[in-house]
Amino acid sequence: MSRPLDRRTFLGGLLATGVAACTNDATSAPSSTPPSSAPSSSTPSATSTTASTSTASTIVPTTTAATAVPDPARVLGVPQDLFTLGVASGDPLPDRVVLWTRLAPDPLDGGGMPEYQVPVRWQVADDERFADIVAAGIVATGPSTAHSVHVDATGLRPGREYFYRFTTGGEESPIGRTRTAPAPGSDPGRMRLLFASCQNWQDGYWTPWPHAVGEDPDLIVWLGDYIYEGDARPEAVRRHNSGEIGTLEEYRNRWALYKGDRDLQAAHAAAPWVITWDDHEVENNYAGLTPQDRADAATFGRRRADAYQAAWEHQPVRAPAPAGSSFQMYRSLSWGTLSDLLVLDGRQYRTDQPCPGASDLSEGCAARTDRGGTMLGRRQKEWLRRRVSHSDARWSVLANQTIMTPVPFAGLFNLDQWDGYAAERDDVVELLRRARNAVVLTGDIHASAVGTLGVDVDRDRPAGTEFVGTSISSDFADGLEQVVADLVEPLPQVQWFDASRRGYGRCDVTAEEWRTDYRVVSTVADRKASITTAASWVVSDGTPVAERD
Repeated sequence: MSRPLDRRTFLGGLLATGVAACTNDATSAPSSTPPSSAPSSSTPSATSTTASTSTASTIVPTTTAATAVPDPARVLGVPQDLFTLGVASGDPLPDRVVLWTRLAPDPLDGGGMPEYQVPVRWQVADDERFADIVAAGIVATGPSTAHSVHVDATGLRPGREYFYRFTTGGEESPIGRTRTAPAPGSDPGRMRLLFASCQNWQDGYWTPWPHAVGEDPDLIVWLGDYIYEGDARPEAVRRHNSGEIGTLEEYRNRWALYKGDRDLQAAHAAAPWVITWDDHEVENNYAGLTPQDRADAATFGRRRADAYQAAWEHQPVRAPAPAGSSFQMYRSLSWGTLSDLLVLDGRQYRTDQPCPGASDLSEGCAARTDRGGTMLGRRQKEWLRRRVSHSDARWSVLANQTIMTPVPFAGLFNLDQWDGYAAERDDVVELLRRARNAVVLTGDIHASAVGTLGVDVDRDRPAGTEFVGTSISSDFADGLEQVVADLVEPLPQVQWFDASRRGYGRCDVTAEEWRTDYRVVSTVADRKASITTAASWVVSDGTPVAERD
């Protein structure tokens, strides 16, 4: 067994080299008919094999016998440069983690793969040299899932670092680093979590990601707006690859544009991610099956189904492919006795925003506080109630899309946020009072903020702290950063607000305290930036209000 490198050496390699895929000896151009060694069915299939005593399984829907999937080393007829979109892992449990890649030699034009299934070998090892392989298998992936690969690699040990890779057609993917969650009931001592959201390609380069890799996180939590659906803007820092997207092919190409960014690929290769979505993965401000423009209602169900399919194809989430326009994104993960992370979906099940108008901002109406409005939907809300009520973790953490803290300003409410669903927001806040320590992590607004939940109702009974993270690159309303800060910071429930800088949140968590450092970069207008800490806030065990450090 070779001696593994330490974690920081591996992360330093990611920072120095990116995660460029190897392009070794693929043998020929794609063919319109499958070679004799490849399965002919277009239905996704999978099988798994094991190394040592480990087992492995795949999230690709249909399984076949091992003999139905040929050896990836022998596959013929596939192009070169298969791993242009890198690798990723996510949703770690104590004995397993989801591994992801997509074969895409021509990522911006449909992927460039042949119209048949291709076998892919995956391996998990204790060391980055793969001298000690602990789990391995072969899966077949095909055109119905854009030749994406989702493997739930099981039989792993809790609380351990692992390395993984994929091979096919004589090519090897970049190596990714991941880790499993601690064993149930165990005390991991500490956890480092990063949270981020909103990376509009056109608003700037993703200069926070190289710094995020250097933070050596255990987990990265993504809070929505991974892609943006909009038209190409001539004045953009870097332009989108098409007009506004709306079909499955267009969503796939837009996802491929974003996934092709080397800094983002390095962040995925550095740590497991836990991912949820917001609106721009489909369309700005959509609500359930209601589009932003009511004139599109007749076709929006198809558009949402295509968007959900493309989102699943490009992310390491533990879930089968979407069934039409339905895809359960809400789920939970535990980090030993330290934290329960409850991942919300605030888009798929919500009712339409109340008080229709020309803008998100409104003075409100009776429907804003009506109990008929819902952000979560009945089933998700009941799931959340059970999870929070029965949790024994020190910290109950919500991965949430839109701001939960009430933030009216100048007599206006943002009705796309929880302010538009005030009655259900009050129910959730009351639920969080039952938790030992409640922390809400939020994206969406392209600003950093710290809020105290519940004090707008009862100043003597705060329910928890909300940490709102700024964006990776997406702009705030130009010229209004300080205006909004001056309006909302006097509110008793808002402790801090800063919309002027881009970055991510870094959370260091122990049984005694939750510390959030707001890490911000000097620019997203250039490819490189320096980073500083804009502010640090600490929540002590048993004290729901954050204090500035």
